[in-house]
Amino acid sequence: MKTSSVVFLIIILALIAFSCNRTAEQVESESSFLNLSGPFLGQSLPDSIPTLFAPGVVSTGMFTRDVAITHDGKEIYFCMAIGNYIYSTILCMKEVNGKWLAPEIVSFSGGPGVLDFEPALSTDGSRLYFLSTRPDGDEPTGDQDIWYVDRSGEGWGIPKNPGEPINTDGGEFFPSVTHDGTLYFTRNEKGSQLNQIFRSRWENGSFQEPELLPDQVNCGTNRFNAFVSPDESYMIVPAAGMDDAFDGVDYYIVFRDTNDHWSEPVNMGKHVNLDNARGWSPYVSTDGKYFFFMATRTIDIEPGQWNYETLQSLYNSSGNGNPDIYWMDAGFIEELREKVLAK
Repeated sequence: MKTSSVVFLIIILALIAFSCNRTAEQVESESSFLNLSGPFLGQSLPDSIPTLFAPGVVSTGMFTRDVAITHDGKEIYFCMAIGNYIYSTILCMKEVNGKWLAPEIVSFSGGPGVLDFEPALSTDGSRLYFLSTRPDGDEPTGDQDIWYVDRSGEGWGIPKNPGEPINTDGGEFFPSVTHDGTLYFTRNEKGSQLNQIFRSRWENGSFQEPELLPDQVNCGTNRFNAFVSPDESYMIVPAAGMDDAFDGVDYYIVFRDTNDHWSEPVNMGKHVNLDNARGWSPYVSTDGKYFFFMATRTIDIEPGQWNYETLQSLYNSSGNGNPDIYWMDAGFIEELREKVLAK
């Protein structure tokens, strides 16, 4: 046999072996997902101390943030990004016949190079709003707009841009929806880094002119992705430049009364904000029981562990400084409300 033929045969055999090993790894991965069952991916329910949500499944050490869960709990949406948002998308996990399937990129993804993030479900689960930088008509890729998709059979329909008055030539992002269809979102003017939170009422089948919310909501020197409770009784606002902040961007809560008056913002406490250099993605489960939030926390490394192997392990684990998703019992929100009302 000629030397070139021998080399070719070795390469083919190596590729076959690699393919077999890769398939085995994939089967093992799929098997681990199929073993997940029960509410919230079968995770042990948290108490008043935040814990990682679904470590190794959702919180993996990759850049992970944003949560949206259907009212029946059978669909969980979250987001991942790679390469400074070059590759970024919304993922979905579904419970089928009592078992959770592995994460899949949503059907309405804009593909590589398009930022699709920040899913928000209507309370009946029939519509999903999200941030996207996909092109719209003559508008090139890159402008941040709010888009939506409606349920179509067992899946989702064609993504639509609601246009004005929601979207402008500036940036609109992080939608959040109430029971009556009112849309809360964050906006910045074109060329500006100042983010402000707006509200648009849904009336007669269309969104009304957005209103800028008061200083209690638009607190600090800048604010980011605000979550509104479905009953519109409170908002969670990630804000920068607050006097009582623990670190960087902290989560604050603002309560609303029946006369549409908002309380002063209240820091959500050290369990949420301490050692959280960046935090800008809050969410509360539809039953009001669990608070999810993004945090960029890091774990402590002992001097004796400071080596290349530890760096490799950190790269593939939570607590490495990339955004992770944490969750905790949301009962403390009512405790904060009682303190505000007592003043």
